[in-house]
Amino acid sequence: MSSSPALSARGSKLALLVVGLCWLAVLFDGLDMFIYGSVLPHLLETRTFGLTPDQAGDLGSYATFGMLVGALTAGTVADRIGRKQLMIGCVTLFSLASGICAISGSLAVFGLGRTLAGVGLGGLLPTAISMVSDYAKGGRAALTIGLLMTAHHAGGILSAYVAKWLIDPLGWRSAFWVCVLPLLFVPVLIKLLPESLSFLVVKGRTEEAGALAARYEVELPAVAAKKTTADRWDALLDLFRGGEWLQTLLYWLASFGGLLLVYGVATWLPTLMRTEGYELANALTFVVVFNLGGIVGMLVAGRAADRFGAPRISAVWFALTAVGVYLLSVHMPMGVTTVVVFLTGVFLNSAQTMIYATVAIRSTPDNRATAVGWTSGMGRFGAVFGPWLGGQLLAAGNGDWGFTAFALAGVSSMVFIGIAALRSARQPQAGNDREELVAAH
Repeated sequence: MSSSPALSARGSKLALLVVGLCWLAVLFDGLDMFIYGSVLPHLLETRTFGLTPDQAGDLGSYATFGMLVGALTAGTVADRIGRKQLMIGCVTLFSLASGICAISGSLAVFGLGRTLAGVGLGGLLPTAISMVSDYAKGGRAALTIGLLMTAHHAGGILSAYVAKWLIDPLGWRSAFWVCVLPLLFVPVLIKLLPESLSFLVVKGRTEEAGALAARYEVELPAVAAKKTTADRWDALLDLFRGGEWLQTLLYWLASFGGLLLVYGVATWLPTLMRTEGYELANALTFVVVFNLGGIVGMLVAGRAADRFGAPRISAVWFALTAVGVYLLSVHMPMGVTTVVVFLTGVFLNSAQTMIYATVAIRSTPDNRATAVGWTSGMGRFGAVFGPWLGGQLLAAGNGDWGFTAFALAGVSSMVFIGIAALRSARQPQAGNDREELVAAH
């Protein structure tokens, strides 16, 4: 690729276009993901559809189960239809699914809407990360992906304001109608978002790839040989050979507890803060503060891991998360609680990412993607369990134990990742694999 300023500027323009469009798509993803937790206190207080806390927990798990399905199938679908088409399909799906929630007349229909939304949400994020990785300027892929991840937390902030401003005057359905508005973004994606250059090359659409690369004066990617099904299974079996099975299970258990904590708190934070005696407006403000902390945490964790080591940072981050989550069960002055919520957001949202960093560092290049992918996949069962657990505790009249239960999940992840790090005698592998570890979230 030419190094002239004009060509570099055109390549930067393409990267900026792709990152900007993907950032907006992930923003809408975050809005749709967090809107249920922001609306939930109102749904429970008004007994909408006769909703009980245990049913509310089930509904939260429907979305995370849908995300599990979407995340597991995204790669296969993208290989067939392309990353651009899959992104368009995911945005369309979760937007229409929010429309189902908005017009639902029963709990069953509302649950169907949340499940379908979860499928779209789960498929979008890894696809968007793959897109920006394709077009990121040389040496800036990790930074670009970190920037993209902030959009998810920005969507969480937006969800709190949507609920805060619209529910009282217009009702809870208006919040889900706002989540339908990303449909207006679909024509923009169709017109402006380029297809992945890697996908075009793999599919043999070399003329199309060449024309796109020539238009923006970017270099065509060198695509590695495609792995067969046998290769993938062999890479998975490697995770259990030679005594590695215990190490693998420790990583999986740590990831399970981490995502239980992430999605449990994301779903129940406003409701649990209400049970602690805070007004609804303040409870929604905590959602904003929590996600601001998430944005800061994503930007800080990588630098800390580079300096002190990802395993150590992951264990320490989970310990601090557990302390913060437990303190939320104590009614403190508003200012103190706000600081605790912010710091909890800083540590919680990046502690899980540090698990993926640890797995990536401790894996060999041949099975690194498999190791990180399966660690993420096993963790997503925790994402399904977390919202359900919060609902069961509230239904049993043990809402005060909600934060304690989530804090214990943080302690368990700290223990598992700590033991795994102590057992591992491997030296860190060369190379920057933050693209894989962030994508797994």
